[in-house]
Amino acid sequence: MLVKDLAEVLGSDDHVVGEAFESRRILLAKDGLGYSFHDTVVKAGSRQVLEYKNHIEANYCIEGKGEVEEASTGKRWPLKPGVMYVLDRHDRHIIHAETDLRFLCVFTPALTGEEVHDASGSYAAGS
Repeated sequence: MLVKDLAEVLGSDDHVVGEAFESRRILLAKDGLGYSFHDTVVKAGSRQVLEYKNHIEANYCIEGKGEVEEASTGKRWPLKPGVMYVLDRHDRHIIHAETDLRFLCVFTPALTGEEVHDASGSYAAGS
């Protein structure tokens, strides 16, 4: 059995804080599960353009208010607690955070935790 505590992630190498986000990487590739699990905060007033070309990501909103926009069509969906969106086609998307948004996120294949978004908002293959 694997047991993790968010308190142990905070302040560790698995807790990454950027200008527009905070990622608490609870489960990673090193845990050997085939997926990774993250507790992510997107900061109020931010706009993030992302596209995971090599990963599928599911995001479940547990706090906040904003929108997710499908970049190719401009279609927008509201984000609030209880809403999930899944990037099942490696969709280029834009997160608009009206307030701080908090998500529980699953990536497959699993992230190592050392990824950095490239210019397209993606992570490299094999990450």
